[in-house]
Amino acid sequence: MRIVFMGTPDFAVQSLNALVEAGHDVAAVITQPDRPKGRGNKLAFPEVKIRALELNLPVHQPASVKDEAFLELLQGYQPDVIVVVAYGRILPQAVLELPEYGCINVHGSLLPAYRGAAPIQRAVLDGCKESGVTIMQMDTGMDTGDMLLQGSLPITDEDNTGTMFDKLAVLGGRLLVETLEGLQQGTIQPQKQNEAEATHAARILKEDEVIDWNRPAQTIFCQIRGLAPAPGAYTLWNDQRLKIWKSRVNSKETGKAPGTVVEIGKDYLMVQTGEGCLEILELQPAGKKAMPAKAFCNGTGVETGVQFGEIHG
Repeated sequence: MRIVFMGTPDFAVQSLNALVEAGHDVAAVITQPDRPKGRGNKLAFPEVKIRALELNLPVHQPASVKDEAFLELLQGYQPDVIVVVAYGRILPQAVLELPEYGCINVHGSLLPAYRGAAPIQRAVLDGCKESGVTIMQMDTGMDTGDMLLQGSLPITDEDNTGTMFDKLAVLGGRLLVETLEGLQQGTIQPQKQNEAEATHAARILKEDEVIDWNRPAQTIFCQIRGLAPAPGAYTLWNDQRLKIWKSRVNSKETGKAPGTVVEIGKDYLMVQTGEGCLEILELQPAGKKAMPAKAFCNGTGVETGVQFGEIHG
């Protein structure tokens, strides 16, 4: 197939690779404009642009997808299908209707669950035991189009958003190639989504990052994993943010107030929560690198009875 590929972050790179490896004619790559990044605010290429240039593919970074110039650009490439993977913009009807096979989207959830901007993060945050990828025929709604193919993967206690992004990106690339083959052969039949089962995956907000020790240990455990490797879940300690990167649940009840450090172990420090305890294994004080709990305790002298989450005058 002759394809125009639209995508921006790392998650989309695997799909682009899969299309090229499968022998499809990727006529052009559309990605977001370069953005300032890092402390120096230097312009940085999107990950998809980096990979496209490595593959010697034409790259376009339009400021708008709604003007006539963009539509004319796409028409010039005469694509059989437009593949969209985490591009980051809503496409107008004229673009959706342009190719013979329409616009195909690779979405990181088992639709109709987790429509929206942060499906992978929200699945981990919510403690789901599985996630997946849906290849979808795009329409003008937010992830509401007909489903073409799905695949699922388990979410283990060792997984976080970063590991699930990597696994689902690979799965998405494989399913995308299978979908295009099925469309060409007429073996894939679009299926309507069940609107009654639809849920929304809202963007991660600043308030999602704050640990509330009154919540159950299992809930906080999922929060920490859902926000790793970025932006990270944090609590307050000595009036500064203390990010927590790795933890495990302990069902022990101590009778102490939630947020209290109740035990210092060989490789952890244990905090009472609203239900059970949380053993913190890796954390990061403000202005420092992430470190094992043992190194943190040795370096700061933290003892049992310390209260996390409080602001001191």
